[in-house]
Amino acid sequence: MFNGAADFAPSRERLRRSHRALIPHIFAADIADRIHAALAAERNWDLCYRDGGTDATLFAGDHAALDVGARARKLADIAHAAVGRYAYAYDHYPMIDRYLAARDDDHPLQQLVNVFHSEPVLDFLRALVGDAGIRRVKMQATRYLPGHFLRRHNDTSDSNEDRRYAFVFNLGRDWRADWGGLLQFLDEAGNVIDTFLPAFNSLSLFRVPQWHQVSLVAPWAEQPRYALTGWLTP
Repeated sequence: MFNGAADFAPSRERLRRSHRALIPHIFAADIADRIHAALAAERNWDLCYRDGGTDATLFAGDHAALDVGARARKLADIAHAAVGRYAYAYDHYPMIDRYLAARDDDHPLQQLVNVFHSEPVLDFLRALVGDAGIRRVKMQATRYLPGHFLRRHNDTSDSNEDRRYAFVFNLGRDWRADWGGLLQFLDEAGNVIDTFLPAFNSLSLFRVPQWHQVSLVAPWAEQPRYALTGWLTP
């Protein structure tokens, strides 16, 4: 599954030293192409967003029923409610939830839940982050389109979930910096101290907690920003 020709030792060292690393060519090329194809073929995307102080979801059927104008107005309302507070808006496919609900068992995105919990994959991830206690990969598929964003946060959870590392397997084609959608790391004062371009078949990996955000995707972005995102937990 992962790129057997790559030397991941420098990435492990960067992760150890700075608690974050952008790792290129993470998957074998054919695997990256297959996952991208599954993401591009998917039509049942929910819009997840934060409405004021409340997490909300516009489920796939209702989302698909909106015309272009209604979708633009929805995003404008979400952006207005985001002023001065943590907020986000992006499309997601809830891989774990749909897997547990036993819906479409042969769906390629749901099959990835089993793949990522296989011992060879877990062993690779444990070695990469240097944490033998990793047992679970909490993941979702995400799609950022123009107008989507994720404001400053640090991935701490109100639940008892022990999020040790956050990950983003980047699977959007030919991404350019001026399209936005950049993963940016911030200091306590809110200054940008590091930026990761979501290049195709790369992995953004970082220790939790760290302040970060995903910059607004520009209207001229020519491709969706696809990814598999989530956390490594015990």
